[in-house]
Amino acid sequence: MKLITRIATCALAVFVTAGSAAAQHFPDETGLLSIIETRVDEGRATGIVLGVLEADGTTKVVAYGEAGPDARPLDRRSVFEIGSISKAFTGILLADMVQRGELALEGPLQAYVHDGVEVPSRDGREITLLDVATHRSSLPRLPDNMEMRDPTNPYADYTVDQLHAFLDDYALTRDIGSEYEYSNLAVGLLGHVLAARAGTDYETLLHDRILEPLEMEMSGIDLSDEMRDWLAQGHDYLGNVTANWDLPTLAGAGAIRSNADDMLKFLAANIGEPETELERAMRASHQVRREAGGNMHVGLLWHMMKLEDGDIVWHNGGTGGYRTFVGFDPVRRVGAVVLTNSTEGADDIGFHLINPSVPLTPAPPPEEERPERVEIELSRSTLERYVGVYELTPQFQITVTLEDDGLHVQATDQPKFRIYAEAMNRFFLTVVDAQITFIRESGETTSLILHQGGADQTARKVG
Repeated sequence: MKLITRIATCALAVFVTAGSAAAQHFPDETGLLSIIETRVDEGRATGIVLGVLEADGTTKVVAYGEAGPDARPLDRRSVFEIGSISKAFTGILLADMVQRGELALEGPLQAYVHDGVEVPSRDGREITLLDVATHRSSLPRLPDNMEMRDPTNPYADYTVDQLHAFLDDYALTRDIGSEYEYSNLAVGLLGHVLAARAGTDYETLLHDRILEPLEMEMSGIDLSDEMRDWLAQGHDYLGNVTANWDLPTLAGAGAIRSNADDMLKFLAANIGEPETELERAMRASHQVRREAGGNMHVGLLWHMMKLEDGDIVWHNGGTGGYRTFVGFDPVRRVGAVVLTNSTEGADDIGFHLINPSVPLTPAPPPEEERPERVEIELSRSTLERYVGVYELTPQFQITVTLEDDGLHVQATDQPKFRIYAEAMNRFFLTVVDAQITFIRESGETTSLILHQGGADQTARKVG
């Protein structure tokens, strides 16, 4: 779940195409278009391209909304930053290299980094490639030596030397393998290590082993002329066009750009009986390796949602102005990709279409129907009780900080917002229709509840 913003937008572009009239699992094109039309017209997205893959291999793609003032109208060819979906590609590259005998899944990360670099260990236990690929390395989400000279492009100036310096200096705060902790740093490091092991850079490895074999010609990190021509512009929480992100050092964590056509090719290669060595590596990346909390498990950087009537293998992504989702049911052999060019995610659309037992997220009430909220003043010592990191899901955390003007919250891959007290432990946001209640037990703050869109989501305090 993401903190919801209401973006004033005019939906102009509509594009529908069908691979076959014989839909077996998903709604027809009209039904698919209705879902994304509603989402955009409610102000919960700037634009959406939705693609689905049926069990018989046919596809449907619908597009609706704005691509941006300097972009082509949304189309199945429109290119988006797919953010952390890049991690699924990194997991497949890892499985492929293990399959080729180029490295060992249980091998220590230390064996594959540059000479002279010291990977942190703890109590004699070393971080393995499997620990990294299952988010159990105990490395933090991000390194603490990122200067972020340009907040609109935060990873752009982070160098390999800085990465190595961080590893040399960092002391792990928990036992390796003891706990799931989603880490962009660790996966970016993994991508760097895989490329070095193959004697190349990450993008070349990606093209050689995945993109070119699958004929994903509109995907990659560096934008080709054609990709740039079809690039949808990202938008921030106010609906303004944002800068694109560059991740030169941590590319394996979130640097890839792609479009619906290519992502449907990627889905097709991940589903069904494998016919190539690449497809066998893909299946290996789907195997459940560890628990990730609740009904979630993790393979080699893929996540698996365990449901009563089937599983969904999935990953989502978010950069400064894009939110994306890809997922599939390996038994039903159906999949969906949802690409948006705004900070409001649409994972629920993908999950719901793959398995209708997962509901769509309801829209927040109209502004005129929201209750009036009145701020009260709390002491700084009271506010200090609520500072910390709260985990809603393994992929989504809310960080609460105390600054000169009061408490602020920052959700994963989203901007920071101030929150205002309306009771001793209850706060509200003004940029979105959302409230937060802090729960205290035995004098300690143990969790928070995010009230948004008619749902109450509990996040435990983890830091």
